[in-house]
Amino acid sequence: MIKVYKVKVEGKVYEVEVELLSHNDSSSENNSKVMSSPTVSSSNVPTAPVLSSVDSAQGEAVYAPMQGNIWKILKQLGDNVKAGEPILILEAMKMENNIVAPKDGKISYYAVKEGDTVDSGALLLKLS
Repeated sequence: MIKVYKVKVEGKVYEVEVELLSHNDSSSENNSKVMSSPTVSSSNVPTAPVLSSVDSAQGEAVYAPMQGNIWKILKQLGDNVKAGEPILILEAMKMENNIVAPKDGKISYYAVKEGDTVDSGALLLKLS
């Protein structure tokens, strides 16, 4: 089964075809391919989440760059943070990853708490 996704990388949109191999298929070959030309098609293709922060009317959202567990929240709701300052620690594959503020701001919303498991692209918090 082949699925088509749109992926946004550094502002350019790419269509990616991914072949789903069965769990019993140990083959390392697949027919997946990446079309290297940007596309602006507005077809009904699922769009992958943008993993960086995004400005919105309610503040700047910060998303999980990978799947993992919220190991420790370093800053509290309402705290002011500087760009690059660690806000929380995401543990993935026995590694601790600092999630840092993308800009100066105030933590206006947390979508997670310590101990939560998050998927890649999950909303972590918002800065105002």
